[in-house]
Amino acid sequence: MTGQEQDPQLAQAQREHWQHTYSAHPGMYGEQPSDPADHAADVFRTAGARDVLELGAGHGRDALYFARSGFTVQATDFSAVGLGQLTHAARTQGLGDRVATVTHDVREPLPLADSSVDAVFAHMLLCMALSTAEIHALVGEVRRVLRPGGTFVYTVRHTGDAHYGTGTAHGDDIFENGGFAVHFFDRDLVNALADGWILNDVHAFEEGDLPRRLWRITQTLPR
Repeated sequence: MTGQEQDPQLAQAQREHWQHTYSAHPGMYGEQPSDPADHAADVFRTAGARDVLELGAGHGRDALYFARSGFTVQATDFSAVGLGQLTHAARTQGLGDRVATVTHDVREPLPLADSSVDAVFAHMLLCMALSTAEIHALVGEVRRVLRPGGTFVYTVRHTGDAHYGTGTAHGDDIFENGGFAVHFFDRDLVNALADGWILNDVHAFEEGDLPRRLWRITQTLPR
C-alpha cells in the first residue's frame, strides 16, 4: 500500500483495540517515563524549548514527565479513554495547568497553528498502522507546527525486530501480532523523513518483551 492511505477498516480496528486495551488495563505502561522521553527532555531543555507536543500520548506517563520537568505539554491520542486517564492523573498531580489534551487521529492535520510549538515527541506512534504516505504526511505536519530550530524526537520499531515479517501481513511493511499492527521502519524511510531537516541522531535500543528493537531519531528544523 505504499503511496496510498491505509485500509480504513484496519485503522478503525486499531482504534477500537486501543480503546479496549486502555479500558481493560488503566495505566498499562506504569508511571515512570520511557527512556526516550528522558532523553528527549534533556534535548528539549538544551535547545531552550518551553512547550512540547506529544503525539500518541496514551495514558500519559511521558506527557506527565514533561510537565513535571517544567514544560507546557499538549498531548494528543486517538484514544479518548487513554487521554481521560491522562487528564485525571494531571489533575491529581497538580499539573492540570501544564497539560492539555486533544483526541486526534494523526491521519488528519494536527490541530495546531503553524510554528506554534518548540518540540515534538512521539514514542512508537509513527510505527502504528500508518501507510508510508500517511507517515510522510504526518512528519510534514510536525514540520508545519514546529518553530524554526524546533526539535522532533520519535521512536519506531525497525525491520531488525523479531516481529518483522511475522503475523498477519497488511502490506507496506505492516504486520499484526496479538491485535497490534506495526509499520516496521527501514533506514531508507528514516532518511526520507529527515529530508529538509538536520538529522542529529539515529540511536538503536531495545525495550520490553522479545525485546522490541527500535530506533530513537532526533532531528531539528533549520532556523
